[in-house]
Amino acid sequence: MPGLADPKPLLSVMAAAEGATGVALLLAPAMLVELLLGTGLDATAATVARVAGVALLALGIACWRASADVSSDATRGLVAAMLVYNFGVSAVLVLVAFRHGLFGIGLWPVAIAHIAIAGWYLAFILIPPRDCA
Repeated sequence: MPGLADPKPLLSVMAAAEGATGVALLLAPAMLVELLLGTGLDATAATVARVAGVALLALGIACWRASADVSSDATRGLVAAMLVYNFGVSAVLVLVAFRHGLFGIGLWPVAIAHIAIAGWYLAFILIPPRDCA
């Protein structure tokens, strides 16, 4: 797989992080949203948050399974998808903070973490592998 090094550690970390966040959104969406955005949820928003929780749990499972076969085309596709996901999440969080003034104690740490993780994924895509010969 193109990249700096073996993406297995990143995929393993993301499997745990996204999986745990997904489960937390399923079980306690209002608490997570309060920490992230400093606001509560109505029933509609809680439902959407739980759907997002299912999606994050699925991403966590995909990362966990991909970490077992880092040289496959499917793993390359997942790395590209996770790059888009992490840049997208950070952009949405920054936008909601500046445009709507919503932020909780967790917003900036989460936004910065997603930017850093996106950079890590980008490195796997852009930097060619070292020649082992």
